[in-house]
Amino acid sequence: MALVPVTELTSYIGKELGTSEWMTIEQSRIDMFAECTGDHQFIHVDPVKAKHTPFGGTIAHGFLSLSLIPVLMEGLMIMPEGLKMAVNYGLDSVRFVQPVREGSRVRLKVSITDVTEKNPGQWLIKARAEMEIEGQAKPAYIAEPLTLCFV
Repeated sequence: MALVPVTELTSYIGKELGTSEWMTIEQSRIDMFAECTGDHQFIHVDPVKAKHTPFGGTIAHGFLSLSLIPVLMEGLMIMPEGLKMAVNYGLDSVRFVQPVREGSRVRLKVSITDVTEKNPGQWLIKARAEMEIEGQAKPAYIAEPLTLCFV
């Protein structure tokens, strides 16, 4: 994470911050997510049944893929100097374009789309996060995560 003077935050609007390292989505991660959320739909957790679907095997939950935004953005995201804490403020939009098949490698491409001072000492940073799937032309999703930074 790069710390940026608050006076320079808005200069990052429209800039791509980069692309994360690749991460492999293994069945064990999918299974743990299913256990945590109670979403045991067969398309995620039953490789035998899922093999007979158009996907040819299990796929990650859409919300599992979204939950990886913080860890994949960590080394890319800018934050204001003097940061005391940052919190997830939500998402402005999400579009799931295609599923992430088990065993796929994914990475996140991040750019800044807006920076607003909501209140004195509170900066809202809106990003565009595109989860790429190795070897695929279309991304898994395009999302607009919001981070509220307190300085």
